[in-house]
Amino acid sequence: MNPYVRDRINRKLDTLSDERLYQILDYVEFLESKYAEKSAPVANVFTRFAEGVEDKLRAGGVAVSTVAETMGFLNKAMGVLNGVAQTTMTVAGDVVNAAKTAADQVGAPPPAAPSAASPGTQPAPPVVPPTPPSAAA
Repeated sequence: MNPYVRDRINRKLDTLSDERLYQILDYVEFLESKYAEKSAPVANVFTRFAEGVEDKLRAGGVAVSTVAETMGFLNKAMGVLNGVAQTTMTVAGDVVNAAKTAADQVGAPPPAAPSAASPGTQPAPPVVPPTPPSAAA
């Protein structure tokens, strides 16, 4: 997208009310459905959820100010959840790196794929069915 056009559009949008901005969003989505030259980037799960909530509120006739306030709360919650997800991924990466470093220092072989029996255990002996009592006894 041409950055000059984007900036010009943003300056024009800054002067409009939320109600008019939703009308513009509807029109842009219509234009996208008719004339898009490429598909829109896939939004993450949190964004898709928030947009779905926003669409339901708008379809239900909820006041624009209430929709905007709700979306503000959802965006804050999404920020927190994204932060938690990023932190979790960072910690997991640190744990993996620490485990690799420790294994390299000890000279341990790399971990093998999990198997049915855990390492160090011996398989159970086969089960032999009991022999029936002899009729001749």
